[in-house]
Amino acid sequence: MLENPAFNENNEKILCEMNKLHPDMLMNIKIKRLTQGEKYTVNDPENETAFLLLKGQVEFSFDGRSEKTGFRENPFQKTPYALHFSKNTPVTVTALADSEIVVQQTDNDCEFDTVYYNPENCLYQEFGKAQWGGTGQRTVSTMFDLSNAPYSNMVLGEVFHNPGKWSSYPPHHHPQPEVYYYQFDYPQGFGAAFMGNDVFKCTDGSFLCIEPGNAHQQVCAPGYTMYYVWMIRHIDGDPWDKTRIYEEEHEWLANAD
Repeated sequence: MLENPAFNENNEKILCEMNKLHPDMLMNIKIKRLTQGEKYTVNDPENETAFLLLKGQVEFSFDGRSEKTGFRENPFQKTPYALHFSKNTPVTVTALADSEIVVQQTDNDCEFDTVYYNPENCLYQEFGKAQWGGTGQRTVSTMFDLSNAPYSNMVLGEVFHNPGKWSSYPPHHHPQPEVYYYQFDYPQGFGAAFMGNDVFKCTDGSFLCIEPGNAHQQVCAPGYTMYYVWMIRHIDGDPWDKTRIYEEEHEWLANAD
């Protein structure tokens, strides 16, 4: 289902929690607001964690070193900065300006080296440009997935969705749970999110929990650019490996000019 909760007294917007809220997503996900000068530290004994900068500027301190991001006025600048680290790894985020970050977590027994992602080492791909009259053209950035982080139980990326067009298309599903977090270039922007037989109006700050096996796709209203963070939890023994199982009646679109 799609929701748009308010930020709580800790300046956190909670999307899902493994043992409480939308537990079938198998992840802890929240949006954390930090005021300039504020510090936020995570050292989780059970969960791997990823931080993704939505806007502002922060400094990540970890393993005796630090990485200062560039200033990201908003996610539409297409300048991703993220940090991915394992359990038992203390990391502190210092806000160099008023900032917002996505915090994504899931359980993982594996311990691995911390990886800092920036515009130079993130994968950018264009999809749909030569198909369906360009109506599905979108840009997808991937911080990490099975191909470059096989030690992780998560996937993290961004979609830059053009006005009046479609993404996550043709309709497809996979057995792994997925969460989308939406933002728009104008606060009144909107689109539609499809999940199974349900259609939801997605707005700035809303999120969608995509249950395993449910077909999903998105469309955006003309005049507005939509951005969403996509976060997947691998299933034990069945990781998401760019898995797209197309709905049978729409499968012909996958290879259509």
